[in-house]
Amino acid sequence: MSDYLFIRFFDEPGPTTVEDLGGKCASLVNLTAAGLPVPPGFAVTTAAYTSFVELSGLADEIDRLLAGLDADDVTVIDDVSAKIREQFLSREVPAPITAELDRAYAALQQRFSEEQPVAVRSSATAEDLPDASFAGQQDTYLWLRGRDAVGEHIRRCWASLYTSRAIVYRLANGIPDEGLSMAVAVQKMVDAKVAGVAMTIDPSNGDRSTIVVDAAWGLGEAVVSGTVTPDNLHIDKVLLTVSEEHIGDKHIELVPDADAQGIVEREVEPARRSIRSLDDDEVVAVATIAKRAEKHFGSPQDIEWAIDRTLPAGENLLLLQSRPETVWSNKQQDRTPTSSGFGIASITQSLMTQIGR
Repeated sequence: MSDYLFIRFFDEPGPTTVEDLGGKCASLVNLTAAGLPVPPGFAVTTAAYTSFVELSGLADEIDRLLAGLDADDVTVIDDVSAKIREQFLSREVPAPITAELDRAYAALQQRFSEEQPVAVRSSATAEDLPDASFAGQQDTYLWLRGRDAVGEHIRRCWASLYTSRAIVYRLANGIPDEGLSMAVAVQKMVDAKVAGVAMTIDPSNGDRSTIVVDAAWGLGEAVVSGTVTPDNLHIDKVLLTVSEEHIGDKHIELVPDADAQGIVEREVEPARRSIRSLDDDEVVAVATIAKRAEKHFGSPQDIEWAIDRTLPAGENLLLLQSRPETVWSNKQQDRTPTSSGFGIASITQSLMTQIGR
């Protein structure tokens, strides 16, 4: 039994629901349980978000500001978004939540011989579902060091639930804000020499015998965001051989920089632009891990992966995310929300009692 109310480590046994963990964190917990190579970390559960917005009075303010918004009125939406996000960053987080985050961050760092930078990633309850593509609607922050920086960027992830683009997306797609919540992943950062995405189905035609991989130098955010033109490989799912490839320009890479204490964008020299970023063994490894994720979840997957330059060959491929493929998957599948294993309402009431002491 966990002694945390608001934290769930990825390798902690127990119920796993999107309602508690959001799409991304639920996936990371499931992948870890399946024995797939996931960088260690923990989720700040939706119970923390819900307790914060309710106890601070922010929930009522959000409802008031969002009432009657028109998806086409961008100026008003921008103003509302700015007001909501400012409130997330200025209101006080209840002490029981911050105390648990202190303990969890220290426990994560104790797993390593020296302090490791972490990534802080949003994990909304409505993202990564087969009937909606929310990828990129909320925020990710990379190469953060120290408890204070992590706490600040958890707030920023919470606030990113109400960026203008996220508000417009929900309005345009008829997705209600009622019941919307946000978990946040805090995860050991990967020092990627190569990274990218892989789909266990050809997104252009729905061919399930093909794995399609996009890969580029450095961190995978450059691929996900479309900042670079990556290498594009089509791989036979049975033979694990490349049937088609297009070498992208890969003109920049995102890499850690000690002086900047974070990530910097660096130009890739011409010689590396013109060669494939994955060697043959790495191609097989990426395709294999994609197949394992598909088998585990039982449906075509869209994965994010990275090859860590600090780890030995054969142990350096890490799985950062796996979400259902949304274009060709069966859109008729019923996705009934599962019940919470954390009991958000009761936790909020308990927290109110603690604060009142």
